Amino acid sequence: MTRLGLTRARSIGAITDAVEQAGGSVARVFARAEMSQSLLQEPDRPILLRDQACLMACAVDELGDPTLPARLAGRVGALGLGPLGRVVCSADTLRDAIRRAEMATPELLQTATWTGLKPFDAAHVLYGYKVTERMDVGRQLNEVLALGYLLDVVRHFMGPGWRPERAVVTGAALPGRSDIEAAFRCDVTLGGVAGVLIRREDLAARNPAPPPPANDDAIAPLPALSDLVSCVEHVLMLQPRLDRSSVEWVCGRLGMSRRTFQRRLSDDGVTFSSLLQHVLLRKAQSFLSDRSMSISQIAFELGYADPAHFSRAFSSWTGVSPRGWRNRRTCGHHEGKMGRSPEEGALGRTD
Repeated sequence: MTRLGLTRARSIGAITDAVEQAGGSVARVFARAEMSQSLLQEPDRPILLRDQACLMACAVDELGDPTLPARLAGRVGALGLGPLGRVVCSADTLRDAIRRAEMATPELLQTATWTGLKPFDAAHVLYGYKVTERMDVGRQLNEVLALGYLLDVVRHFMGPGWRPERAVVTGAALPGRSDIEAAFRCDVTLGGVAGVLIRREDLAARNPAPPPPANDDAIAPLPALSDLVSCVEHVLMLQPRLDRSSVEWVCGRLGMSRRTFQRRLSDDGVTFSSLLQHVLLRKAQSFLSDRSMSISQIAFELGYADPAHFSRAFSSWTGVSPRGWRNRRTCGHHEGKMGRSPEEGALGRTD
């Protein structure tokens, strides 16, 4: 299976700030994208790349402003991308910076993405960008956002006044083209691969102002979710209300047909219901570890209308009540028939 596209929740903070500043409804944007606003409190949490693109599309619709991604990229800048921006902008030359971006982007910023150099003609190369997974909503907006960052990387080395011959995005049309061109300070055309045209000799440009070193050791790399089971579990973990999760909802998130989805799960020896139960258990144990949450609150967060129903379900999974599991956890003992740990035997494999 193609690796699932992930990025970090910090990437949506600037989107919601822009919506709020423009007088739009952040809650409405999140609701349309079927995402939880609580992600704003966990900036380093991995989220689906296609969810970020969908949120951007919903924000553009909310504000009626197709230039939003171009303006955001200009406001945040390459260094605003955190560890990746510092890695790229500390390179000795522009060529080295682009190589660093190609190597580090999947680990530090987002997966299912290609960025790098492609030959264009005798005088130019294309500093390109492409999302390698299926993205039905917001692909062009995602490209515009990325082009803003690519332009900022080149201008870090070439100076703020540098203008490419043109930038390129994919698609049949580009809404708001003139305003996007004004934001980018260059012409934007339509083509087969998004990117920015750079003269070959400019790749040797030296770095005039490397950023100060920063300690990014605490930033964990994005997970490599290359198998379907881990992809489904990750998608379910991002769903704020698991009672609203269905096979159709997960298939939509993964861009798969129901038939293909169920066949692949069967090939892996699992069922959707067993995966959903596994994630419910993991979430329940995580909530129970937070003693500030009551059992009733946890039941509600997991989608149970009646706390008693949650308690019975949890007891059937682990052999102990939620309160008993919490007390054992406090004492350092939390084994149960299914609750040894979420990773041990909770998947309900059929093999």
